[in-house]
Amino acid sequence: MEKDSWADLWDNNQSTAKTTEDGKSGSGGGGGSGKYKEKMEAGLGKTKAAASSGFKKVKTGTSLGLSWVKDKYTKTTSKKN
Repeated sequence: MEKDSWADLWDNNQSTAKTTEDGKSGSGGGGGSGKYKEKMEAGLGKTKAAASSGFKKVKTGTSLGLSWVKDKYTKTTSKKN
């Protein structure tokens, strides 16, 4: 009994040769790359938007946090004077 490796079990590219309608062997991906390219671009656009909004939230939170620390520091030093 031969065990398949993890990569063989989860490999999306089948190693068996498929024949197309014209009799040529290949993976059959003639015009399919356009669909994937559109999906990829849409996904990248969504990722870019999510990253941008996330960065803005982090920037705002950091600014508020630093302001809070600065205010606390100012209050403690002004009490000592």
